[in-house]
Amino acid sequence: MLHLNDITLRLAARLLFDHATAALPEGGRIGFVGHNGAGKTTLFKLIAGDMSADDGTISLPRKARLGRVEQEAPGGPGKLVDFVLDADHERASLLLEAETATDPHRIAEIQTRLVDIDAHAAPSRAAAILSGLGFDEVAQQRALSEFSGGWRMRVALAAVLFSAPDLLLLDEPTNYLDLEGTLWLVDYLQTYPGTILVISHDRDLLDAVADHILHLDQAKLTLWRGNYSSFERQRREQQAIQAKLQKKQEDQRKHLQAFVDRFRAKATKAAQAQSRLKMLARLEPIAAIVDGHVLPFDLPSPKKPLSPPIVAMENVAAGYDDKPVLRNLSLSISDDDRIGLLGANGNGKSTFAKLVAGRLAPMSGDLRRSSKLDVGFFAQHQVDDLDVTATPFQCVAALMRDAPEAKIRARCAQMGFPNIKADTKVAQLSGGEKARLLMGLATFNGPHLLILDEPTNHLDIDSRAALIEAINDYQGAVNLVTGCPALSVRMPRMTPRPALGGRTCAATVALASGMRIARARNGRMSSMGR
Repeated sequence: MLHLNDITLRLAARLLFDHATAALPEGGRIGFVGHNGAGKTTLFKLIAGDMSADDGTISLPRKARLGRVEQEAPGGPGKLVDFVLDADHERASLLLEAETATDPHRIAEIQTRLVDIDAHAAPSRAAAILSGLGFDEVAQQRALSEFSGGWRMRVALAAVLFSAPDLLLLDEPTNYLDLEGTLWLVDYLQTYPGTILVISHDRDLLDAVADHILHLDQAKLTLWRGNYSSFERQRREQQAIQAKLQKKQEDQRKHLQAFVDRFRAKATKAAQAQSRLKMLARLEPIAAIVDGHVLPFDLPSPKKPLSPPIVAMENVAAGYDDKPVLRNLSLSISDDDRIGLLGANGNGKSTFAKLVAGRLAPMSGDLRRSSKLDVGFFAQHQVDDLDVTATPFQCVAALMRDAPEAKIRARCAQMGFPNIKADTKVAQLSGGEKARLLMGLATFNGPHLLILDEPTNHLDIDSRAALIEAINDYQGAVNLVTGCPALSVRMPRMTPRPALGGRTCAATVALASGMRIARARNGRMSSMGR
């Protein structure tokens, strides 16, 4: 279906693809994985024609239709359902032509083609897709401009699914979805008739949907058969085999070299020694399969703990424009509390986070905070607010005024931006690298309370495991907000310091960090225990 032939691409000093080659099967559901910043989104741009490779070719079958979700959220006064319907360009153009066509033969051709593409059932199909992604019948008739960016990205996803392209490119499609939307998308993709290439760090989705895994590592592409768990197992097995072959070859090399060193000077053995020298020269080194190093997260703990409670609420209501979203909140947060907050989109999770952080004033009730409380707030949408012309070095330097450059660079490296990475423009960072930078800036001074609103969006699987470890080491209070489905799929009893691995979405971060779980539903908060 899609052939990537000897692709080479260098961006500035970074070699993203080095003669990379892969052939994706027609009708395959391929999960595309690799570390943050490896170049996954860049490959999507190459496939879509937004960028050109330095060398190599990308080929698709003639007339194959390609679809992907644009990075910018759609807007305008048009209705949601109309935006989705317009994504099928052939249907839209045929319906428009049918209104003006006068030639009987052309009218017959148009109507036949409309029947062939099932155009008259399109409104119900578009409505079903929008409903699956969380838009009820009333919302489908509202204007795009009335929705937030995250909800409009859902509409963009609905539009590309409705257009049913032959090759569907999805870049982290679950980032803006809640539990119900994610489960619906998994079911939809499992029966999708075309070829799917999906960038995702959600191993649940990759296990449920993917029948192949395309792995980008060290500027090379490798296609593995099976889902993500199968890929992990096969890779570990190949690593073990390569390690054994390396050891066997090294033993052979030592044996040959010992013979050469011993008998090179003897006339009777000189010919044999020369023969073994030639054998040594012909031994091709066996490359080891090495997992890329994942930089740890550094979450500085508060220098001095505060006396509990650090936040206390009694009969508090919060919302926007005199419309309460949460009501009757009566709770307290201690200096060592770990709270994982679950709930569908729109139920008030982010509203609660803003309320606790002091970014939203209560509409009624009594809310008290410690006078010295320092809050670190991470919200995924803040990634879009980063200055794209700045570098990590400049962002850190703004918080370390008058500090020598060596100390600033050391702090950048501690945050995950060593050497040349510290001088890379934010615009050139991957989504995961931007999230890492924002996390470092939000926790820079060791806050007493750390609020993480969907922190795992854009983080690769290994980085999510690193985040678990960092939260375990952090000594302050944590409030983690998530709509991730993994917790409702499996809720094992976790020790405070678990072994890393398994499901590593935000909800699992909550579990692995020993958090007690609260749920936002119908404007109220309820605790579910640890």
